[in-house]
Amino acid sequence: MTHHLSRADARRIAVRAQLLDRRRPTDAREVVRHLAMLQVDPTAAVAPNADLVLWSRLGSAYERADLQRALAEHTLIEVLAVIRPAEDIALYRADMIARVGRDGPTQEWVTANDACRRDILARLEAGGPMLSRDLPDTCAVPWGSTGWTNNRNVTMMLDCMTARGEVAVAGRTGRQRLWDLADRVYPDVPVVPAEDARRIRDERRLRSLGIARARTTQSPVEAWDVGEAGEEAVVDGVKGTWRVDPTLLGQPFTGRAALLSPFDRLVHDRTRAVELFDFEYLLEMYKPAAKRRWGYFALPILYQDRLVGKLDATADRKAGVFRVHALHQDVPFSATMMTAVDAELADLADWLGLDLAR
Repeated sequence: MTHHLSRADARRIAVRAQLLDRRRPTDAREVVRHLAMLQVDPTAAVAPNADLVLWSRLGSAYERADLQRALAEHTLIEVLAVIRPAEDIALYRADMIARVGRDGPTQEWVTANDACRRDILARLEAGGPMLSRDLPDTCAVPWGSTGWTNNRNVTMMLDCMTARGEVAVAGRTGRQRLWDLADRVYPDVPVVPAEDARRIRDERRLRSLGIARARTTQSPVEAWDVGEAGEEAVVDGVKGTWRVDPTLLGQPFTGRAALLSPFDRLVHDRTRAVELFDFEYLLEMYKPAAKRRWGYFALPILYQDRLVGKLDATADRKAGVFRVHALHQDVPFSATMMTAVDAELADLADWLGLDLAR
């Protein structure tokens, strides 16, 4: 069966699936379980991405200590710059095990530095958790890169060992990751076979996205496509077929205003954002200031089932103010829209503990 959806239908399914309709959730851990993941990104022009995503859903009732407590208790875990429910590690273990014997340049580098890998394991077993700076670099072959990772041997070895399921992030000291043996961090749950795990991951991803392509451009952080999960759908005026979560079809929708992180999953797939929302967006923090259209870390603005603009703002913590530099309206804001966006602005400033400066 193929479902025929209007673009408004598709947008509302996406917004509701991302917990951005008027029915706000109340528990941070349950939000993460539903969304399946939170991307970890150190940029904090407003707030770190994980916190900003949770605030967008929970509002000022969200306390950042809630996330830190869940990570410290290992009910949520950080795996390769993504926060996931701890029990979901069962869905990645088979791929981690397979990676140990996989050929390729990265595996060759790890093999060439096996003495360093074993030294890290021994030191963590004896004295973990430890910061990477407390682990000596005993690599015989340096990690080669044209980017920032060049010769960052311990950091890259720890990431490779994480991908192999040998070590894990046990917590953080500020922005620095604390490392320990994976068996001390991850829950002792049965490994789900690889094919079953991929199917379950696709199903959970579709539950959190609502509507997605079966296959699309791959993302290095988290896939945007969902394979054969859900049911087939077509969207009026959009080429190709989609997969939709059938449990979200035909449900009533009541929207609200929301300010989103640039890494929010509602907008992270930029092609889908254009196709369903007519929303053009580019994160411009890497552009020279003179070439930015919307700002260093502009926040997408959601109103009801439309993405309607971008907020250029920064948290000036030294001055104690949340500075609004510009509010870019993709469509003219009505008085009702402006009132709703203003309320979210005030709530965000209050949550940040800063005075609002427009």
